[in-house]
Amino acid sequence: MERRAVAKPKRNLGHIDYPIVLVIGLLCAFGLVMVFSASYYYAQNTASVGYDGYYFIRKQAVYLAIGFPMMLAISFLDFRKLERFKLIAILISIAMLVAVLIFGETTNGARRWIVIGGQSIQPSEIAKFGMMLYMASFASKKHKVMHLFTKGMLPMLLVIGVICGLVMLQPNMSMAVIMGLMGYALLFIGGCEGKQMFLLAIVLAALFALLAIIEPYRLARLTSFVDPWKDPLGDGYQLIQSYYALGSGGLFGVGLNNSRQKLLYMTYGESDFIFAIVAEELGLVGALLVLMAFGFIVYRGIRIALLCRDRFGSMLAGGITVVFGLQVFVNIGVCVGVLPTTGQALPFISAGGSSMMIFLAAMGVLLNIARFNSMQAADPETADKRATRVRNERVRA
Repeated sequence: MERRAVAKPKRNLGHIDYPIVLVIGLLCAFGLVMVFSASYYYAQNTASVGYDGYYFIRKQAVYLAIGFPMMLAISFLDFRKLERFKLIAILISIAMLVAVLIFGETTNGARRWIVIGGQSIQPSEIAKFGMMLYMASFASKKHKVMHLFTKGMLPMLLVIGVICGLVMLQPNMSMAVIMGLMGYALLFIGGCEGKQMFLLAIVLAALFALLAIIEPYRLARLTSFVDPWKDPLGDGYQLIQSYYALGSGGLFGVGLNNSRQKLLYMTYGESDFIFAIVAEELGLVGALLVLMAFGFIVYRGIRIALLCRDRFGSMLAGGITVVFGLQVFVNIGVCVGVLPTTGQALPFISAGGSSMMIFLAAMGVLLNIARFNSMQAADPETADKRATRVRNERVRA
């Protein structure tokens, strides 16, 4: 008798969220254009990059060529398997934050970068998502006791305190604030009690004020954005140049590649203040289109988190969305003068390999959770319900 091969059932991977992929792709492509526009003149006249006008755009293109396919590949991996690596992720995050304090490169009085294999890496970018993974796993497993301070909030606060404390030692207050706010959001999503969250908010606000007061340079930065013309050649310089760029843009901008502020007037125009260059060259219309693209990703991220039936996946999607939204808000808030000057990149647009790779990887995880949602929508019987049904059938048999 001939044996017939039994076809294995195809694994249902769900559907990819094409709108997010499209918007991310457009933002990355737009970022390449703007990095070249904002950096060419500066790089061509700077000895540290070898007077190479293509220095920044070349590096950005390489990171994008690696990062975008990596994002698509990660979207096929089961996000639930990431939970196994939560302890490794938090330990690596702490180790790298300690290493950067010892071996890191000193730039403008801060140690924020470490060179590994000839590549500069910002450990705080990695630690941000390592902390998120650990907290999402903890809150999803301990959701029944998250309302208790000692068993729910306190262990997570210890993790937040260690990570943010190491980041503050670099010093990098802006990143510590972003990570602290992300942790606060995960505590809220995880189910911590409302009274505890309110008291924690008061304590964090007082701690922020104390940290700003004890260091004169931090206080100067916090006050300079209120009236940058008090110190136009010092702490207020970057913001004033950003104002000039924003004001020059008008409704439709001065034209792509026609920015005046990038001609060695504005510092970090290709990274921290690239949104000001966008507004100058493309005007209010171009700036609003960029904001709408970021807003769309945040909206889709929130939707993915709310629709996810897996508690860990919902926490993870919420954390990724919060971090992404905070990073966008802080960068643009600095450029328009509603927040003190910091050193945070604009995701997918600013020059910077660490930020580009980490955020693309995070978007890959978000896309995988979206796949999981579409798979569950097609098959309403979740894995837990299916396991319960099979168990009951066995008992009855």
